[in-house]
Amino acid sequence: MKILTRDQICARAAQEIKAGFVVNLGIGIPTLVANHIPSHLNIMLHSENGVMGVGPFPLEEEVDPDLINAGKQTISTLPGASFFNSSDSFAMIRGGHIDLTILGSMQVDETGSLANWMVPGKLVKGMGGAMDLVSGAKRVVLTMQHLDKNGSKKLLRKCTLPLTGSHCVHRIITDMAVIDITQKGFLLKEVAPGLTPEIIANNTEAPLQFDPDITEMKL
Repeated sequence: MKILTRDQICARAAQEIKAGFVVNLGIGIPTLVANHIPSHLNIMLHSENGVMGVGPFPLEEEVDPDLINAGKQTISTLPGASFFNSSDSFAMIRGGHIDLTILGSMQVDETGSLANWMVPGKLVKGMGGAMDLVSGAKRVVLTMQHLDKNGSKKLLRKCTLPLTGSHCVHRIITDMAVIDITQKGFLLKEVAPGLTPEIIANNTEAPLQFDPDITEMKL
């Protein structure tokens, strides 16, 4: 079974970004979305460590060690970028000024609740900004693998890991499909090239509704 690469997941996720949006990209897979945003699209990327106007990842010769995102990756900045205190950054998030946040996740369930900040028994430094983002952003989109490295399902009836947020996810983009959260649970909207709705359903723990107009993911 052929599934999408992380880069392909992010190419699809970039299509969620509209002109004029203020967007926050989470740690992990979502950081790659920055490389797929069309240059003509007038948007601003926000990083909760205090940057507005994040650009694509820099080439090796362009790296500035003083410019990093919340995941401590080196970044570039676009003309007009600004820098500010972390408390001001979180005030933007909590004040509802982020149009879209794209986050990674270890689990998500049919109610739109997600778990992406810790696995019990493993050392973690803290939740970071995820809890604020899922409660403050206007729209929450997840980019993730459909199955974990052991082949276990990650789209569940109910999350078993500690929650980051409850009833907050709008859309999930995986290496197999695009799925929306509705009042009735998971709704399959798009499938990856070469896959079928039945394959997606077999790899999803919770019941999966099929949109009558299911399409193939355009990358």
